[in-house]
Amino acid sequence: MAFKPESIAPRQLESSSEEESQSKENLESWSKANNPSHPHNWPRHKRWAHVIVISILALITNMAPTMCAPGISEIATDLNMTSSVVSTLAITLYVLGVAIGPMHMAPLSEKYGRRPIYHTANTIFVAFIIGNALSQTPAQFMVFQFISGCAGGTPMALGGGTIADITTIKQRATAMSLFSIGPLAGPMSLVLGPVIGGFLAVGKGWRWKFWLLAILGGFFGIATAIIMRETHPEILRQRRFAHLHASTDSFNIQTKPPATLSPTQVLLQVLVHPILLLVKSPILLVISLYVTLVFGIMYLLFTTFTDVFEGQYGFSISISGLVYLGLGVARRKHVPLQHCEWPGPRCTPCVALGLFIYGWTAYYRVHWIVPIIGTVLIGFGAFFVIMPAQLYLIDVFGSEAAASALGANNFLRFISSTFLPLAGPKMYQTLNHGWGNTLLGFLALAFVPGPLLFYKYGEKLRTRERSPAPM
Repeated sequence: MAFKPESIAPRQLESSSEEESQSKENLESWSKANNPSHPHNWPRHKRWAHVIVISILALITNMAPTMCAPGISEIATDLNMTSSVVSTLAITLYVLGVAIGPMHMAPLSEKYGRRPIYHTANTIFVAFIIGNALSQTPAQFMVFQFISGCAGGTPMALGGGTIADITTIKQRATAMSLFSIGPLAGPMSLVLGPVIGGFLAVGKGWRWKFWLLAILGGFFGIATAIIMRETHPEILRQRRFAHLHASTDSFNIQTKPPATLSPTQVLLQVLVHPILLLVKSPILLVISLYVTLVFGIMYLLFTTFTDVFEGQYGFSISISGLVYLGLGVARRKHVPLQHCEWPGPRCTPCVALGLFIYGWTAYYRVHWIVPIIGTVLIGFGAFFVIMPAQLYLIDVFGSEAAASALGANNFLRFISSTFLPLAGPKMYQTLNHGWGNTLLGFLALAFVPGPLLFYKYGEKLRTRERSPAPM
């Protein structure tokens, strides 16, 4: 009997059509609520494991500059730094790296996935922190500080994107509260860093600060490699598309395939996208400027602690690190932040009041506990500005652009934290601690009306512009 291809063609076409239909349905239903492979639907323990891991990574990398604050004079002496500006810059260059690095690393995570960027950044961080521990000249120390900061800032920006990937809006506030213990002005990084750094500087020498960071970074980097899975929904959707494309005989799936970009196009997007977000989004710009002011004031305040508590009150290097505990006493109560709620504008007066108390009691040499009480108020107000602002940006921009938005936000606030402390010694020398901190307090109060107006009309702005679409 002669073989007739046309006799089986209808059945082949029918099978192909059914296969295409099923593939299209499988791909388009990937993000539906009942899909267990979507990060929102992962088991609870798996999602919380990711939150804990990224919080620890952010805590370690955020401790790096604060650990160096106590005992900076020892670093300056050992490495022959004769200028106070150079010794301050040697520390704040890490913060400059934190500002610049996530601007490029965060958008890469939206193109290639979160997981490889976390691993790459942590490897670079550990390598160059070891370089810090082995530095023999000021130039080596400052270069290693900057590069380790570029990598170290990555978990702070990507962490918000990861939380957007794995949580719904209702779950997000709790997850963000836990994550904020590490990078976002929580007590852990701003307190543990100086306390540990102060005792290490006396007991083991300043190089052990960096060896400890390298050990912690290496250990939790390995833990991250074991625990973490890819969370970015678009990357997972692309992988699903590739799997369906490879497993079906038909190449006519009617779902639009992921766009393929050249390395040059990716690089251009990485460089431009966060800047475009800042320029095009009033929401992002206003919040970033507001957070920048509060964060910059805190870092400027740190430059006075050595002079005030070691110089005026006679604290040793190890004990002076305990002064930072004042910033951590303002423990967070659980705040059920709902979508678009932001208590920051109402808490800024606490920052100003704390600055007034700290400045004038230090100037008149009142008992040391009183200026520390001032730092408690500053820490309380700063936390309730910075953490809710980050949560708000995650809600507004979602998993598609949250990492880029947070990278842009970090860029502004860490730029201020890099260069504002350089003006500290001259400002306090001219105005003294009383009037210098009063000036900063009035600046904090001057910014209150802007966020209050934004808080009132932010919903209107948000619904009108939404998130600027990624390029």
